[in-house]
Amino acid sequence: MSGHEDIASRRRFLKLAAGTAAAAVMVSGLPRVARADDLPHVSEADPTAKALGYVEDASTSKDPKRKPGDTCVNCQFYTGAPSGYGPCQLFPGKSVSAKGWCISHTAKQA
Repeated sequence: MSGHEDIASRRRFLKLAAGTAAAAVMVSGLPRVARADDLPHVSEADPTAKALGYVEDASTSKDPKRKPGDTCVNCQFYTGAPSGYGPCQLFPGKSVSAKGWCISHTAKQA
């Protein structure tokens, strides 16, 4: 092998190693996307939940601000599935019941 071939081979190796290292850093640096199933459920005893009058079942709310049919599932802050539990922007890192309600309920715009 000549000196020129050694240099070209070394360059190829270094480019490949640098590309692999950069890809590994990018992949490991990506944030993990949390699924609703991974999030803890908001308890009605949670201080934020108490402040917002959150209830897991909207039909049990005694708040006069609640209109019939208002639930988390039709609120603009709720991003979960139509049943079960899902993320709510008002409770970062936690999930709320799709059947729930709180005083911050704001109907989704069509």
